[in-house]
Amino acid sequence: MELHFEELLGKITDFMKSEANTDTVVGKQFDLGEFKCVPVIKVGMGFGSGGGEGTEAKTKKGQGMGAGAGVGIEPIGFLVTKGGEISFLEAGKKHGLAAAFEKVPDLIEKIVKNRAKEEAAV
Repeated sequence: MELHFEELLGKITDFMKSEANTDTVVGKQFDLGEFKCVPVIKVGMGFGSGGGEGTEAKTKKGQGMGAGAGVGIEPIGFLVTKGGEISFLEAGKKHGLAAAFEKVPDLIEKIVKNRAKEEAAV
């Protein structure tokens, strides 16, 4: 049995790259009226591995290895853009994404008010 640690670590790393992104956690960028909303996540990763080989007497040989990885992914908010303005809408730790989505009606209300002002000015 040959130890292919680099190959195993490469497969674990590729899997983590494919899974630790906003698309798999909270979704893709979306438009809300004149606003573009981009989800933002916080990612933490950890790796561990070990291996060894040995011989016992003249006929017994052994080797082994193991590896593991863990990923913690947390949605933390949205980058919100309108024209040249950019702001960050925090999701909050207590309520997660629910806190961000609670603010959506306020954003819609601002859009409606701004349009009404623009139409009244014309």
